[in-house]
Amino acid sequence: MRLVLFLFLFISSFTLAQVTPKPAQRDPYLQNPVKNQPQKSKPGEKVHIKNANEISKDTKYDGNRYLTGNVIIEHQGSILSADEVVMYDEENFVKAIGNAKLVNSDGSVITSSEMEYDGNTQKGVARKNVVLTDVKGTIIKTETMYYDRVSNQAYFNTGGTINDGKSTTYAKSATYFLTTRTIDLTGRVKIVDKDYTLEGDNVVQNQNTNIVTINGYTVITNNKNPKNRIVTEKGTHNMNTKESFLTKNSRIYYNDKILTGDEMYYNQLNGFGKATGNVTLDDPLEKRYMKGGYGEIYEKKDSSMMTKEPYAVKIFEKDSLYFSAEKILSYQRPDTADITKKKSYLRAFRKARIYKSNAQGRADSIAFNETDGIMHMYTNPILWSGEKQVTGDKVEAYFNTKTENIDSLKVIGNGFAIAKVDSLNLLDEFHQVKGKLMTVYYEGPDIKEIKVIGNAEAITYADEFNKKTKVNDRIGVNVSICGIIGALFDQRQLQIISCSIGAAAKTYPMSQISPAQKKFEDFNWNTKDRIRKWQDILVDSPNYEEIKYEPNDALYNKVQEAAEKEKAKEEAKKPKRVRK
Repeated sequence: MRLVLFLFLFISSFTLAQVTPKPAQRDPYLQNPVKNQPQKSKPGEKVHIKNANEISKDTKYDGNRYLTGNVIIEHQGSILSADEVVMYDEENFVKAIGNAKLVNSDGSVITSSEMEYDGNTQKGVARKNVVLTDVKGTIIKTETMYYDRVSNQAYFNTGGTINDGKSTTYAKSATYFLTTRTIDLTGRVKIVDKDYTLEGDNVVQNQNTNIVTINGYTVITNNKNPKNRIVTEKGTHNMNTKESFLTKNSRIYYNDKILTGDEMYYNQLNGFGKATGNVTLDDPLEKRYMKGGYGEIYEKKDSSMMTKEPYAVKIFEKDSLYFSAEKILSYQRPDTADITKKKSYLRAFRKARIYKSNAQGRADSIAFNETDGIMHMYTNPILWSGEKQVTGDKVEAYFNTKTENIDSLKVIGNGFAIAKVDSLNLLDEFHQVKGKLMTVYYEGPDIKEIKVIGNAEAITYADEFNKKTKVNDRIGVNVSICGIIGALFDQRQLQIISCSIGAAAKTYPMSQISPAQKKFEDFNWNTKDRIRKWQDILVDSPNYEEIKYEPNDALYNKVQEAAEKEKAKEEAKKPKRVRK
């Protein structure tokens, strides 16, 4: 009986020892090219056991050997350790269970709760509390990581974090190329450091240079001031220097302003940025935007510059104001009366032009205080309002910030105001007022009154209403010379309401005033360069055809003709000397 029992146990033990090992149940990433057929290993490529306190082989792992106690496995210069390792000898495949740690030949380390490793392909999978640390200290944490020792890559798609000591990256999936230390991040990505947060789709992070290459919609936000941010779809961002190079659908938000362009550069540390191609700088608070081919911003100084056919638009509720020049600057400065507030300024340099429906102008340069509504026009300024024109050495325009219209003008030096007597005809007739200092007052959108101080002169046409014909009859032309002149526009008429200090005035009938007397010597009515629509500010001159006016000298010419005839008669009466 004992012999039979002994034989039964011996046969059972022998049978167990001879159980055919079953192939490993692999992760899909580690499946053999030919299903269920183990790959053949070349000599020297087998996984080697360096140490194990105990080696067992029974039914626990389907007849495959398993190692326990201080287990160390070596393969191609990499060391794998774990609490327990299952050896699939025929497949050159191992499973590590409990405190698994893989030290690769390049110095990188992967730790996890479980690992699978194929010695033939040198590919592996780590699961549960996975941590990869590269040679320079970058740490990647995730729940499942796939790695390939041949291409030296690691990949996860279960969500994870990447920390390089300066920033932390959060991503759904990532591929880490350990040789180049670049990380290809797909899906939604978030990179956070002490100053900025980058959130985007599909970016590549270089751990050597700390440069992020952007390949999808991305936002880079200032942590202290979230309103200041960069938005782009393509470009690069240096996490060390905070410099960004942006090339597609990009916007820079700073100080409540927005800069856009085809290609842009921005340094978040010093606040300098530039843009080329279809550049726009929008200032919603100031209700103004600028456009051009090239622009620069200076965040710390709260200023900007635009060149290459730039123009700016000050948006009013009813009637916007347009600017153009070779260069346009905008900036803000503290209010001297209240340092907690700022005033906004706009400057246009060289060939400056403005357009508003009731006021258009040109000058070499224009400076505009947007907050107070004061505009300075320097060097050969000329300003039109309706069929009225004002010129001088310098023109100052004062805008009413509530009504959005010009309240008044100050012309300093050689002020000269010209107004077409009747804009409905083409007669060569113009009211003219000139002098050293001139103030022009508006009523609504049009010029109403003019005051001139110093060397004041005026040429005005005088009409009288005919009760019978119900139309105005021309009386003549007034020529006034005064120290001070006050003139008032009443419909089409310009009335001299005051003429004081050395006043001298004379009214010439139309039959007695010559064409030369009807205009001052420096008369300069300009129709060729006049800005008639806002698009005209975009060219040096719209080059309109000069308007040809018809002279109204019939009476004068008739009188002159009669005088010439009388003179000829008198000459004929004189005796003629005859040579004998």
